[in-house]
Amino acid sequence: MTIASKHLTTSELEAGLEEIRRAPKDGGVLEMIVRRPQVGERELLDEGELAPAEGLVGDSWRPRYGERTPNPEVQLTLMNARVTALVAQDKSRWQLAGDQLYVDLDLSDENLPAGTRLSIGSAVIEVSAPLHTGCAKFVERFGLDAMNFVNSSLGKSMHLRGLNTRVVQPGTIRVGDTVTKLS
Repeated sequence: MTIASKHLTTSELEAGLEEIRRAPKDGGVLEMIVRRPQVGERELLDEGELAPAEGLVGDSWRPRYGERTPNPEVQLTLMNARVTALVAQDKSRWQLAGDQLYVDLDLSDENLPAGTRLSIGSAVIEVSAPLHTGCAKFVERFGLDAMNFVNSSLGKSMHLRGLNTRVVQPGTIRVGDTVTKLS
């Protein structure tokens, strides 16, 4: 069951910035794994497999491209769990953001520039350069103020809407795994 909620105002969202900034710089936690088997469908997983050719195994990332060549730079998306908790207001609504991995980790440019590698479970992923931004579905689910908040200059530098990544080493990930920056 998905709990309905009101959309937060800009001032309510900005009031959450202090908590978002408290996210760990390293040693964060994988809070949720969401697989999207078909457009509009979501499966919450306790464990998932990451693979370089597929991203999250069983996710519809690759099939969504049809005949076009999928962009491996946008294979897997991470969203800061603190931002998700703020905009969604209830954990049952986190999956509506549309990302696959929800992590308690500082996703800012300063902390995780493009090219940074992260280990999660036995897998390794790499932060990609393309920005991940809010869209019409994000507005519908969380409100226009939320999209403007995550897509603002500050929101983009902090990657409040999340990060695009690609899988560089296959492996198993589990909710509760530590997310560690690799040198």
